Amino acid sequence: MESSQTKAKKQDGAVAMEMQPLKSAEGGEMEEREKKKASVPKKEKSVLQGKLTKLAVQIGKAGLVMSAITVIILVLYFVIETFVVDGRVWLAECTPVYVQYFVKFFIIGVTVLVVAVPEGLPLAVTISLAYSVKKMMRDNNLVRHLDACETMGNATAICSDKTGTLTTNRMTVVQSYLGDTHYKEVPAPGALTPKILDLLVHAISINSAYTTKILPPEKEGALPRQVGNKTECALLGFVLDLKRDFQPVREQIPEEKLYKVYTFNSVRKSMSTVIRTPDGGFRLFSKGASEILLKKCTNILNSSGELRGFRPRDRDDMVKKIIEPMACDGLRTICIAYRDFLATQEPDWDNENEVVGDLTCIAVVGIEDPVRPEVPEAIRKCQRAGITVRMVTGDNINTARAIAAKCGIIQPGEDFLCLEGKEFNRRIRNEKGEIEQERLDKVWPKLRVLARSSPTDKHTLVKGIIDSSTGEQRQVVAVTGDGTNDGPALKKADVGFAMGIAGTDVAKEASDIILTDDNFTSIVKAVMWGRNVYDSISKFLQFQLTVNVVAVIVAFTGACITQDSPLKAVQMLWVNLIMDTFASLALATEPPTESLLLRKPYGRDKPLISRTMMKNILGHAVYQLSIIFTLLFVGELFFDIDSGRNAPLHSPPSEHYTIIFNTFVMMQLFNEINARKIHGERNVFDGIFSNPIFCTIVLGTFAIQIVIVQFGGKPFSCSPLSTEQWLWCLFVGVGELVWGQVIATIPTSQLKCLKEAGHGPGQDEMTDEELAEGEEEIDHAERELRRGQILWFRGLNRIQTQMEVVSTFKRSGSFQGAVRRRSSVLSQLHDVTNLSTPTHVILSAANPTSAAGNPGGESIP
Repeated sequence: MESSQTKAKKQDGAVAMEMQPLKSAEGGEMEEREKKKASVPKKEKSVLQGKLTKLAVQIGKAGLVMSAITVIILVLYFVIETFVVDGRVWLAECTPVYVQYFVKFFIIGVTVLVVAVPEGLPLAVTISLAYSVKKMMRDNNLVRHLDACETMGNATAICSDKTGTLTTNRMTVVQSYLGDTHYKEVPAPGALTPKILDLLVHAISINSAYTTKILPPEKEGALPRQVGNKTECALLGFVLDLKRDFQPVREQIPEEKLYKVYTFNSVRKSMSTVIRTPDGGFRLFSKGASEILLKKCTNILNSSGELRGFRPRDRDDMVKKIIEPMACDGLRTICIAYRDFLATQEPDWDNENEVVGDLTCIAVVGIEDPVRPEVPEAIRKCQRAGITVRMVTGDNINTARAIAAKCGIIQPGEDFLCLEGKEFNRRIRNEKGEIEQERLDKVWPKLRVLARSSPTDKHTLVKGIIDSSTGEQRQVVAVTGDGTNDGPALKKADVGFAMGIAGTDVAKEASDIILTDDNFTSIVKAVMWGRNVYDSISKFLQFQLTVNVVAVIVAFTGACITQDSPLKAVQMLWVNLIMDTFASLALATEPPTESLLLRKPYGRDKPLISRTMMKNILGHAVYQLSIIFTLLFVGELFFDIDSGRNAPLHSPPSEHYTIIFNTFVMMQLFNEINARKIHGERNVFDGIFSNPIFCTIVLGTFAIQIVIVQFGGKPFSCSPLSTEQWLWCLFVGVGELVWGQVIATIPTSQLKCLKEAGHGPGQDEMTDEELAEGEEEIDHAERELRRGQILWFRGLNRIQTQMEVVSTFKRSGSFQGAVRRRSSVLSQLHDVTNLSTPTHVILSAANPTSAAGNPGGESIP
């Protein structure tokens, strides 16, 4: 028997070993990793990255074409002029000189390409995102995924949680019904009968978790700390407001003296605790949802603390006059009651329904989770910025509607919908219970409050809004959540916000940004930073493309006309450094302003380079080209200096070309100030001193330019300039600011001929979600195939084990033949397992032994 068990174990191990290569060879971990790696480059992480990639490729292609044409023209011009016009013959001793000319032409071509290709674009994006993420941390936004920062700038809808985000998550009792009186504020202790006050204090102090406490504030002037269940904290706070203390009561009746505790249950929505009274009897304290617990009350305490009958008609009156008005004020109503048992009539404590009945109502209290004082203004800013805020909560619809009205999510006179989860599902599902996008498209545009909603409802709403194609542009949705159940909605959203204080680890893991202060205002700051990232990159593009256009045209035209670029290779590289590295640092670190919230979101389809930006780029390019070509062809006459055109191969630097280079750089420096505004604003100096990095870079670049011109000499192809020449260069540079005002006066609406550039990915390109869904389908299919293989091997293993046991006990001659036949059958079965995977699945499904082979109901990995 022992030997058979040992063999069985060995065989189990052998099958396990056989299964491992099968897993890795046929759709296992290695293939999964390879597939995931292969699919990564296909995904576009964000809207902005997609637009930038397309734009950079287009600019790069244009630069490559221009540089190639420049080199070809220079070579052809030189060859035709030297060997055709002048009629020279290629001599061996002249080869080094000709090669130097060709190298010079090649360097000019490479320079054109280097200037044309926007190498600084990825740097500008990275700097802008990294700078924003660091600054957002101060605004209580912990960014987990870098691209979420930029995506938030395009957000068109926010689906917000209520508790802790819009409200303080500090429950407080603000209304109460005690002794036949409805108090709209906390009553004075002297206004209550001692008997009622004593019963109330004991009912609250004893019938709540002893771990729930109100502790002194950490800082002077702050609110007391609430530890434990927030609803119980509100009730304990009510005791303190009545100038009584719950701690002595708990010390008098410690936790171990509690006779029986019926913990809170979400079905019965109540909690009860039983204690022994000094006379040997029992007293039960109960608290719970008022509409449920009042049904179990047969008495109520009157103003003098005596019992009065409480009939169904009295309960209906209380619901209409007390509970419903409280709910409409956004309050959660809790009933507090008690019941006495004589020592002689001890009930069956296991029968909770019978025990928690025939109660006497002590009080009904209205608990409020106050709206954060800054939330209404934050929501107003969102709405002004073109972002729709929706509240998704599990609360009562009356409470949710009241909170939404206080926050400003719903306004009187507006056409909006407030739905409960059941009604929402009824409207969006067909007869078969399937969600239809067409039905959902009729609901979500007007929906502002979704109450009594489940996590599935939240995910359905978010997915429906994102997938919807109604309206001018597709929606970009942000979601807030704190619970484990919010994970799917946070994952599905374009940007998921998890609560840093109240949020669970699952919610934080599924999110893109964590709100370290659980505050809705931080979301508005995230919108500002997101829009600022977008604008910073647009500013950089406006500046860089102006330099690109001018530098490429100057190098190309100058080379074609004068056989030499007016801007030398080293000078071009210095310009490239100014417009790439320094400009990306200067323009990508602009701080956000409130004015960013005065415009609508860009959305998914808005081009990076607007018509206004195109007007600025071309307008400034015209000014700069006019100045440079004027200096190139008549500059020597204006300044009364020697001409730098048609200079020999190794001639020293000329003042003429140095003035052109210096003027070009001065124009770029002043145009960098113009580039700070991309929406046609006139005041380009607005907020310039709030960005010290920008001021430092502009002044630093100017200082380095002085050093290069005056002391650069031959390495920089510069000749020192006089004070008068420097002033003329500065004058032309300042003219950029004046010219910027001239361009701003031209209305963009009349320039229909200008094209926008930098559009987002086309509709035919696969989105992230579709790729992800495709991957999930493949993974699921592979899992199913492996499950079939494992079942097949386990079934086979069980048969082998059982037949081995039989052969051990019965070693007769007749059985030897049977064993040999069994071995041949098993070898055939092993051969079958070497077929393709789908065959395994078919065999395992067709053969009942595969099902019987898993008698223990083991889970299949």
